[in-house]
Amino acid sequence: MSLQCGIVGLPNVGKSTLFNCLSNAKAQSANFPFCTIEPNVGVITVPDERLIKLGDLCKPERGVIPTTVEIVDIAGLVKGASKGEGLGNKFLANIRETDAIIHVLRCFDDDNVVHVDGTVDPVRDKEIIDAELQLKDLETVESRIQKCEKAARAGGDKQAKLSLEVLEKYREALSQGRNARTVELDNKDQELCAREMFLLTNKPVMYVCNVDEASAVSGNAYVERVREAVKDEDAQVLVLAAKIESEIAELETYEERQMFLEEIGLQESGVNRLIKSAYALLNLRTFFTAGSDEVRAWTFKAGSKAPQCAGVIHTDFERGFIRAEVIKYEDYIALGGESQCRAAGKLGIEGKDYLVQDGDIMHFLFNV
Repeated sequence: MSLQCGIVGLPNVGKSTLFNCLSNAKAQSANFPFCTIEPNVGVITVPDERLIKLGDLCKPERGVIPTTVEIVDIAGLVKGASKGEGLGNKFLANIRETDAIIHVLRCFDDDNVVHVDGTVDPVRDKEIIDAELQLKDLETVESRIQKCEKAARAGGDKQAKLSLEVLEKYREALSQGRNARTVELDNKDQELCAREMFLLTNKPVMYVCNVDEASAVSGNAYVERVREAVKDEDAQVLVLAAKIESEIAELETYEERQMFLEEIGLQESGVNRLIKSAYALLNLRTFFTAGSDEVRAWTFKAGSKAPQCAGVIHTDFERGFIRAEVIKYEDYIALGGESQCRAAGKLGIEGKDYLVQDGDIMHFLFNV
Protein backbone atom coordinates (compact mmCIF):
# COMPACT_ATOMS: atom_id res chain seq x y z
CA MET A 1 0.00 0.00 0.00
CA SER A 2 2.07 2.93 -1.30
CA LEU A 3 0.54 5.88 0.52
CA GLN A 4 2.80 8.87 1.04
CA CYS A 5 3.23 11.75 3.46
CA GLY A 6 4.96 14.78 1.98
CA ILE A 7 7.23 16.90 4.20
CA VAL A 8 6.79 20.56 3.29
CA GLY A 9 7.95 23.88 4.68
CA LEU A 10 9.76 27.07 3.82
CA PRO A 11 13.51 26.81 3.15
CA ASN A 12 15.73 26.34 6.23
CA VAL A 13 13.06 25.25 8.71
CA GLY A 14 14.74 21.85 9.28
CA LYS A 15 12.64 19.58 7.10
CA SER A 16 15.56 17.95 5.26
CA THR A 17 17.39 17.45 8.56
CA LEU A 18 14.24 15.76 9.83
CA PHE A 19 13.95 13.64 6.70
CA ASN A 20 17.55 12.50 7.16
CA CYS A 21 16.64 11.30 10.64
CA LEU A 22 13.65 9.43 9.26
CA SER A 23 15.34 7.71 6.38
CA ASN A 24 18.59 6.21 5.24
CA ALA A 25 18.10 8.15 2.00
CA LYS A 26 20.16 11.27 2.68
CA ALA A 27 18.78 14.54 1.40
CA GLN A 28 21.19 17.44 1.25
CA SER A 29 20.94 19.57 4.36
CA ALA A 30 22.44 22.99 3.71
CA ASN A 31 21.98 26.54 4.87
CA PHE A 32 20.45 27.90 1.67
CA PRO A 33 17.09 27.64 -0.13
CA PHE A 34 16.28 24.86 -2.61
CA CYS A 35 18.97 22.44 -1.48
CA THR A 36 16.37 19.72 -1.99
CA ILE A 37 15.34 19.99 -5.65
CA GLU A 38 14.08 16.50 -6.41
CA PRO A 39 11.73 14.97 -3.85
CA ASN A 40 13.51 12.33 -1.80
CA VAL A 41 11.43 9.30 -0.93
CA GLY A 42 12.13 7.25 2.16
CA VAL A 43 10.39 3.98 3.03
CA ILE A 44 10.18 4.22 6.79
CA THR A 45 9.64 1.35 9.24
CA VAL A 46 6.67 2.01 11.53
CA PRO A 47 7.72 1.40 15.18
CA ASP A 48 5.21 -0.88 16.92
CA GLU A 49 5.84 -2.31 20.38
CA ARG A 50 3.15 -4.95 19.79
CA LEU A 51 5.24 -6.50 17.03
CA ILE A 52 8.20 -6.88 19.39
CA LYS A 53 6.04 -8.64 22.00
CA LEU A 54 4.58 -10.98 19.38
CA GLY A 55 8.10 -11.81 18.18
CA ASP A 56 9.26 -12.56 21.73
CA LEU A 57 6.28 -14.87 22.19
CA CYS A 58 6.38 -16.73 18.85
CA LYS A 59 10.18 -16.77 18.28
CA PRO A 60 9.62 -17.08 14.49
CA GLU A 61 12.29 -18.77 12.35
CA ARG A 62 12.17 -16.14 9.59
CA GLY A 63 11.96 -13.26 12.02
CA VAL A 64 9.74 -10.23 12.53
CA ILE A 65 8.68 -8.01 9.61
CA PRO A 66 7.32 -4.52 10.38
CA THR A 67 5.07 -2.45 8.17
CA THR A 68 6.21 0.77 6.48
CA VAL A 69 5.08 4.23 5.41
CA GLU A 70 6.56 6.41 2.65
CA ILE A 71 7.85 9.90 3.48
CA VAL A 72 8.66 12.37 0.69
CA ASP A 73 10.94 15.37 1.24
CA ILE A 74 9.68 18.13 -1.07
CA ALA A 75 11.63 21.21 -2.18
CA GLY A 76 11.23 24.39 -0.09
CA LEU A 77 8.55 26.83 -1.17
CA VAL A 78 8.56 30.65 -1.39
CA LYS A 79 5.93 33.32 -2.01
CA GLY A 80 4.60 33.21 -5.55
CA ALA A 81 4.78 29.43 -5.91
CA SER A 82 1.20 29.33 -7.22
CA LYS A 83 2.41 31.54 -10.09
CA GLY A 84 5.53 29.45 -10.68
CA GLU A 85 8.00 31.49 -8.60
CA GLY A 86 11.12 29.65 -7.37
CA LEU A 87 10.39 25.94 -7.65
CA GLY A 88 6.66 26.55 -7.28
CA ASN A 89 5.39 24.43 -10.14
CA LYS A 90 7.56 21.48 -9.09
CA PHE A 91 6.51 21.91 -5.45
CA LEU A 92 2.81 21.95 -6.29
CA ALA A 93 3.10 18.93 -8.59
CA ASN A 94 4.98 16.95 -5.94
CA ILE A 95 2.59 17.83 -3.12
CA ARG A 96 -0.42 16.91 -5.27
CA GLU A 97 0.92 13.36 -5.54
CA THR A 98 1.07 12.85 -1.76
CA ASP A 99 -1.81 11.63 0.42
CA ALA A 100 -1.10 13.75 3.49
CA ILE A 101 1.08 16.69 4.50
CA ILE A 102 3.71 17.00 7.24
CA HIS A 103 4.21 20.76 7.51
CA VAL A 104 7.45 21.62 9.32
CA LEU A 105 7.52 24.99 11.08
CA ARG A 106 10.63 26.65 12.49
CA CYS A 107 10.07 27.31 16.19
CA PHE A 108 13.64 28.04 17.28
CA ASP A 109 16.04 30.99 17.23
CA ASP A 110 19.50 30.53 15.72
CA ASP A 111 21.51 33.39 14.21
CA ASN A 112 23.66 30.87 12.33
CA VAL A 113 20.71 29.55 10.31
CA VAL A 114 19.26 32.26 8.13
CA HIS A 115 15.49 32.50 7.68
CA VAL A 116 14.30 33.21 4.16
CA ASP A 117 12.19 36.12 5.50
CA GLY A 118 14.75 37.36 8.01
CA THR A 119 12.82 36.65 11.23
CA VAL A 120 11.35 33.62 12.99
CA ASP A 121 7.56 33.53 12.85
CA PRO A 122 6.03 30.05 12.41
CA VAL A 123 2.47 31.33 12.03
CA ARG A 124 3.53 33.65 9.20
CA ASP A 125 5.44 30.76 7.59
CA LYS A 126 2.36 28.55 7.81
CA GLU A 127 0.22 31.25 6.25
CA ILE A 128 2.67 31.71 3.34
CA ILE A 129 2.39 28.07 2.33
CA ASP A 130 -1.35 28.01 3.06
CA ALA A 131 -1.86 31.05 0.80
CA GLU A 132 0.01 29.47 -2.11
CA LEU A 133 -1.91 26.21 -1.83
CA GLN A 134 -5.20 28.08 -1.42
CA LEU A 135 -4.55 30.15 -4.55
CA LYS A 136 -3.87 26.99 -6.55
CA ASP A 137 -7.00 25.33 -5.15
CA LEU A 138 -9.08 28.42 -5.91
CA GLU A 139 -7.86 28.30 -9.49
CA THR A 140 -8.87 24.62 -9.69
CA VAL A 141 -12.27 25.28 -8.09
CA GLU A 142 -13.09 28.20 -10.39
CA SER A 143 -12.29 26.10 -13.44
CA ARG A 144 -14.45 23.21 -12.24
CA ILE A 145 -17.36 25.51 -11.36
CA GLN A 146 -17.50 26.72 -14.97
CA LYS A 147 -17.66 23.13 -16.26
CA CYS A 148 -20.26 22.04 -13.67
CA GLU A 149 -22.48 25.06 -14.35
CA LYS A 150 -22.59 24.18 -18.05
CA ALA A 151 -23.38 20.51 -17.33
CA ALA A 152 -26.03 21.37 -14.72
CA ARG A 153 -27.77 23.84 -17.07
CA ALA A 154 -27.51 21.75 -20.21
CA GLY A 155 -28.80 18.40 -19.06
CA GLY A 156 -29.95 18.75 -15.47
CA ASP A 157 -27.02 16.54 -14.42
CA LYS A 158 -27.60 15.63 -10.74
CA GLN A 159 -23.92 14.85 -10.13
CA ALA A 160 -22.94 18.19 -11.63
CA LYS A 161 -25.39 19.96 -9.32
CA LEU A 162 -23.96 18.12 -6.30
CA SER A 163 -20.41 19.00 -7.34
CA LEU A 164 -21.45 22.61 -7.83
CA GLU A 165 -22.81 22.79 -4.26
CA VAL A 166 -19.52 21.50 -2.87
CA LEU A 167 -17.40 23.71 -5.11
CA GLU A 168 -19.32 26.82 -4.07
CA LYS A 169 -18.59 26.02 -0.42
CA TYR A 170 -14.90 25.61 -1.22
CA ARG A 171 -14.78 28.81 -3.26
CA GLU A 172 -16.22 30.79 -0.37
CA ALA A 173 -13.72 29.34 2.13
CA LEU A 174 -10.69 29.70 -0.13
CA SER A 175 -11.64 33.29 -1.05
CA GLN A 176 -11.63 34.05 2.69
CA GLY A 177 -8.14 32.60 3.13
CA ARG A 178 -9.35 29.37 4.75
CA ASN A 179 -8.18 25.86 3.83
CA ALA A 180 -10.60 23.46 2.17
CA ARG A 181 -10.30 21.08 5.13
CA THR A 182 -12.10 23.65 7.34
CA VAL A 183 -15.30 23.40 5.27
CA GLU A 184 -18.18 21.50 6.89
CA LEU A 185 -20.17 19.45 4.38
CA ASP A 186 -23.86 18.62 4.80
CA ASN A 187 -24.01 14.91 4.02
CA LYS A 188 -22.11 11.81 2.91
CA ASP A 189 -22.83 12.47 -0.77
CA GLN A 190 -21.06 15.82 -0.51
CA GLU A 191 -18.19 14.24 1.43
CA LEU A 192 -17.71 11.59 -1.26
CA CYS A 193 -17.84 14.24 -3.97
CA ALA A 194 -15.26 16.35 -2.09
CA ARG A 195 -12.80 13.45 -1.80
CA GLU A 196 -12.82 13.09 -5.58
CA MET A 197 -11.71 16.71 -6.06
CA PHE A 198 -8.23 16.11 -4.56
CA LEU A 199 -7.72 19.71 -3.43
CA LEU A 200 -4.31 20.51 -1.95
CA THR A 201 -5.70 22.18 1.18
CA ASN A 202 -8.11 19.31 1.79
CA LYS A 203 -5.31 16.83 2.43
CA PRO A 204 -4.90 15.78 6.08
CA VAL A 205 -2.11 17.76 7.73
CA MET A 206 0.21 17.53 10.72
CA TYR A 207 2.16 20.57 11.88
CA VAL A 208 5.62 19.68 13.18
CA CYS A 209 7.10 22.38 15.40
CA ASN A 210 10.88 22.14 15.11
CA VAL A 211 12.21 23.51 18.42
CA ASP A 212 15.58 23.88 20.17
CA GLU A 213 16.85 21.33 22.70
CA ALA A 214 15.59 23.31 25.70
CA SER A 215 12.04 23.21 24.30
CA ALA A 216 12.00 19.55 23.19
CA VAL A 217 9.91 18.37 26.16
CA SER A 218 7.47 21.17 26.86
CA GLY A 219 7.54 23.36 23.75
CA ASN A 220 7.85 27.15 23.77
CA ALA A 221 6.01 30.38 22.96
CA TYR A 222 6.34 29.75 19.22
CA VAL A 223 4.60 26.37 19.62
CA GLU A 224 1.75 27.93 21.59
CA ARG A 225 1.23 30.45 18.80
CA VAL A 226 1.01 27.60 16.29
CA ARG A 227 -1.51 25.71 18.45
CA GLU A 228 -3.67 28.81 18.65
CA ALA A 229 -3.44 29.42 14.89
CA VAL A 230 -4.56 25.89 13.93
CA LYS A 231 -7.16 25.28 16.66
CA ASP A 232 -10.02 25.42 14.14
CA GLU A 233 -8.36 23.03 11.71
CA ASP A 234 -8.66 19.27 11.88
CA ALA A 235 -4.89 18.97 12.32
CA GLN A 236 -2.31 17.45 14.64
CA VAL A 237 0.52 19.44 16.23
CA LEU A 238 3.73 17.58 17.12
CA VAL A 239 6.79 19.06 18.88
CA LEU A 240 10.31 17.79 18.26
CA ALA A 241 13.87 19.04 18.00
CA ALA A 242 15.34 17.96 14.64
CA LYS A 243 18.88 18.72 15.81
CA ILE A 244 18.48 16.35 18.78
CA GLU A 245 16.86 13.74 16.55
CA SER A 246 19.90 13.82 14.25
CA GLU A 247 22.16 13.19 17.26
CA ILE A 248 19.95 10.28 18.40
CA ALA A 249 20.06 8.79 14.88
CA GLU A 250 23.85 8.60 15.06
CA LEU A 251 23.82 6.43 18.22
CA GLU A 252 24.38 2.78 17.39
CA THR A 253 22.40 0.86 20.03
CA TYR A 254 18.85 1.01 21.36
CA GLU A 255 20.22 1.29 24.91
CA GLU A 256 22.33 4.34 24.00
CA ARG A 257 19.35 6.02 22.40
CA GLN A 258 17.12 5.36 25.42
CA MET A 259 19.75 6.73 27.80
CA PHE A 260 20.04 9.87 25.69
CA LEU A 261 16.26 10.33 25.71
CA GLU A 262 16.03 9.84 29.47
CA GLU A 263 18.74 12.44 30.03
CA ILE A 264 16.73 15.10 28.21
CA GLY A 265 13.40 14.00 29.73
CA LEU A 266 11.76 12.19 26.81
CA GLN A 267 10.22 8.71 26.85
CA GLU A 268 10.22 8.26 23.08
CA SER A 269 12.09 9.91 20.22
CA GLY A 270 10.35 12.57 18.19
CA VAL A 271 11.01 10.56 15.04
CA ASN A 272 9.10 7.56 16.42
CA ARG A 273 6.21 9.80 17.43
CA LEU A 274 6.25 11.43 14.00
CA ILE A 275 6.18 8.12 12.11
CA LYS A 276 3.29 6.83 14.22
CA SER A 277 1.41 10.10 13.77
CA ALA A 278 2.05 10.07 10.01
CA TYR A 279 0.70 6.52 9.83
CA ALA A 280 -2.46 7.59 11.67
CA LEU A 281 -2.69 10.75 9.54
CA LEU A 282 -3.01 8.54 6.46
CA ASN A 283 -5.87 6.74 8.25
CA LEU A 284 -3.85 3.54 8.31
CA ARG A 285 -4.12 0.68 10.79
CA THR A 286 -2.22 -2.58 11.38
CA PHE A 287 -3.22 -6.22 11.57
CA PHE A 288 -0.80 -9.06 12.28
CA THR A 289 -0.07 -12.57 11.16
CA ALA A 290 1.82 -14.58 13.76
CA GLY A 291 3.29 -18.06 13.94
CA SER A 292 6.46 -20.10 14.39
CA ASP A 293 7.70 -19.26 10.87
CA GLU A 294 7.07 -15.49 10.77
CA VAL A 295 5.51 -12.57 12.64
CA ARG A 296 4.44 -9.76 10.35
CA ALA A 297 2.61 -6.45 10.46
CA TRP A 298 0.29 -5.56 7.57
CA THR A 299 -1.14 -2.15 6.69
CA PHE A 300 -4.80 -1.55 5.92
CA LYS A 301 -7.10 1.45 5.59
CA ALA A 302 -9.33 2.05 8.60
CA GLY A 303 -12.82 0.73 7.84
CA SER A 304 -11.64 -2.16 5.66
CA LYS A 305 -13.45 -5.48 5.78
CA ALA A 306 -11.85 -8.91 6.13
CA PRO A 307 -11.65 -9.76 2.38
CA GLN A 308 -9.94 -6.43 1.63
CA CYS A 309 -7.36 -7.10 4.33
CA ALA A 310 -6.85 -10.61 2.99
CA GLY A 311 -6.07 -8.96 -0.36
CA VAL A 312 -3.29 -6.95 1.29
CA ILE A 313 -1.41 -10.26 1.69
CA HIS A 314 -2.30 -11.62 -1.76
CA THR A 315 -5.02 -10.92 -4.33
CA ASP A 316 -5.91 -14.64 -4.34
CA PHE A 317 -6.77 -14.40 -0.64
CA GLU A 318 -9.39 -11.75 -1.39
CA ARG A 319 -10.71 -13.38 -4.56
CA GLY A 320 -11.24 -16.75 -2.88
CA PHE A 321 -12.02 -15.50 0.65
CA ILE A 322 -14.01 -17.97 2.78
CA ARG A 323 -13.57 -16.74 6.35
CA ALA A 324 -11.07 -15.26 8.78
CA GLU A 325 -9.90 -16.52 12.15
CA VAL A 326 -9.36 -13.53 14.43
CA ILE A 327 -7.67 -13.19 17.82
CA LYS A 328 -7.47 -9.89 19.65
CA TYR A 329 -3.89 -8.82 20.37
CA GLU A 330 -4.55 -8.40 24.10
CA ASP A 331 -5.93 -11.97 24.36
CA TYR A 332 -3.02 -13.38 22.35
CA ILE A 333 -0.45 -11.83 24.69
CA ALA A 334 -2.36 -12.47 27.92
CA LEU A 335 -3.02 -16.16 27.17
CA GLY A 336 0.32 -16.89 25.52
CA GLY A 337 -0.47 -17.75 21.89
CA GLU A 338 -2.95 -19.11 19.36
CA SER A 339 -3.53 -22.57 20.83
CA GLN A 340 -4.28 -21.13 24.27
CA CYS A 341 -6.70 -18.58 22.76
CA ARG A 342 -8.42 -21.32 20.77
CA ALA A 343 -8.83 -23.43 23.91
CA ALA A 344 -10.19 -20.45 25.86
CA GLY A 345 -12.74 -19.61 23.15
CA LYS A 346 -10.98 -16.36 22.27
CA LEU A 347 -10.60 -17.16 18.56
CA GLY A 348 -13.43 -15.68 16.50
CA ILE A 349 -14.64 -16.92 13.11
CA GLU A 350 -15.53 -13.91 10.94
CA GLY A 351 -17.09 -13.55 7.49
CA LYS A 352 -17.00 -11.08 4.63
CA ASP A 353 -18.65 -8.23 6.54
CA TYR A 354 -16.21 -8.21 9.47
CA LEU A 355 -14.61 -4.79 9.98
CA VAL A 356 -10.98 -5.46 10.81
CA GLN A 357 -9.71 -3.71 13.95
CA ASP A 358 -6.26 -2.31 14.63
CA GLY A 359 -4.15 -5.02 16.29
CA ASP A 360 -6.20 -8.01 15.11
CA ILE A 361 -4.17 -11.20 14.66
CA MET A 362 -5.60 -12.92 11.60
CA HIS A 363 -5.51 -16.15 9.66
CA PHE A 364 -7.40 -16.24 6.34
CA LEU A 365 -9.01 -19.29 4.77
CA PHE A 366 -9.54 -19.08 1.02
CA ASN A 367 -10.15 -21.20 -2.06
CA VAL A 368 -9.33 -20.31 -5.68
